[in-house]
Amino acid sequence: MSLPFDPTAASTAYQQALKVIESVEPTVAGAIRGELADQRASLKLIASENYASPAVLLTMGTWMSDKYAEGTIGHRFYAGCQNIDTVEQAAAEHAKALFGAPHAYVQPHSGIDANLVAFWAILAQRIEAPALAEHGAKHVNDLSDADWETLRRALGNQRALGMSLDAGGHLTHGFRPNISGKMFEQRSYGTDPMTGLLDYDQVRKAAHEFKPLVLIAGYSAYPRKVNFATMREIADEVGATLMVDMAHFAGLVAGKVFTGDFDPVAHAHVVTTTTHKSLRGPRGGMVLCQPEYADAVDRGCPMVLGGPMGHVMAAKAVAIAEARQPSFQTYARNVADNAVALAEGLMRRGAKIVTDGTENHLVLIDVTSFGLTGRQAESALLDSGIVTNRNAIPNDPNGAWYTSGVRIGTPALTSRGFDTDDFDRVAELIVDVLSATEPASTSAGAPSKAKYVLADGVVDKTHAAANELLEANPLYPGIDLG
Repeated sequence: MSLPFDPTAASTAYQQALKVIESVEPTVAGAIRGELADQRASLKLIASENYASPAVLLTMGTWMSDKYAEGTIGHRFYAGCQNIDTVEQAAAEHAKALFGAPHAYVQPHSGIDANLVAFWAILAQRIEAPALAEHGAKHVNDLSDADWETLRRALGNQRALGMSLDAGGHLTHGFRPNISGKMFEQRSYGTDPMTGLLDYDQVRKAAHEFKPLVLIAGYSAYPRKVNFATMREIADEVGATLMVDMAHFAGLVAGKVFTGDFDPVAHAHVVTTTTHKSLRGPRGGMVLCQPEYADAVDRGCPMVLGGPMGHVMAAKAVAIAEARQPSFQTYARNVADNAVALAEGLMRRGAKIVTDGTENHLVLIDVTSFGLTGRQAESALLDSGIVTNRNAIPNDPNGAWYTSGVRIGTPALTSRGFDTDDFDRVAELIVDVLSATEPASTSAGAPSKAKYVLADGVVDKTHAAANELLEANPLYPGIDLG
């Protein structure tokens, strides 16, 4: 694993922890052991997953979990939160230093929570605060019922413009199945139908026509950089707040792969992220913002969040401290280089790649060239020890469930130490499996979008080849669970 740690100390810690767990619930201890065994034995290519360090993982298993701490640093609604204050302050200070952000809020439990905090902070700063001032009120509770009803309608009647799902946007960017789609009137911008690349002229045109309160940038399945300086220009032209969701590529920002016009923190009013994925921390979220949004962001709990999770904030502090080390910049650069090698290896072997390449950590394969749906491809790869996820592609004919694409990413295997040659070999294995997979028919004889047939011998051959790569790049080397 590329992140150094003491295997003897880690082994001892996990062995003792598992003994304690096993004494109460052996099934859970067995599942924990099984999860490590499964992760060690598979090529994890899910772009949103990674491997946290033992230090990060062990931090979460502490009595920091036992405290309620609603409120903010130094201003809690429960007594005895001085140690929670310490870890939250440490995480926030590390985040500000790492990303060059004026303000950091590390309480969100997940990426969707971070986005909800950001959305409501923007609404509070842009709509609520002026409305309160107009009525001479300091708090919504000071408004009359009629005034509050007017304000409530105003808060729930705003517009958001974000990237469409099939172009690589995320469900939390204003789409109906998600709460964000119930908060905002939403419109989407897409990508160029010929190149698959973000069309900034189209974004500008849509922004001028729609006049959104919030312009959302960021993605979960777009394999290119975004020019955030241009996105800020567009937001300023229409008086919108620029919010960037960098959950997927935060590690590339932290590792200085994305700088200048491609650094969202330098240009956005509000930036949200998860702390896992490419940042390699615990599962959780975070909001970075400009000073004018800080007070509203800090009201995330109790505005939309429950009690802060002290053990996870402590783990965020450890992970972000790790990301401030020079070795993390090397890791981030390797993530990007490995993604290029993976994309080029796939294309050289005949696979069709959305946008014909990548500039970040992920690659989106159009599996229709193999005659497959995304679901068939995902399942066949999993049978062969390659863990991916199906994903929609631009103008996807198979919809969001079956899809026509498979999304793959390099953060996790790069953490194991995989290099560009290893990822070229991974590309070969992927193409071999997909080439050996054929759609099956339903019981009624119609073509199936889910069933498939793999050629004889492919699964065993791929597992054997994958094992060679995995054994050469062991996961948590030296940790023995006993």
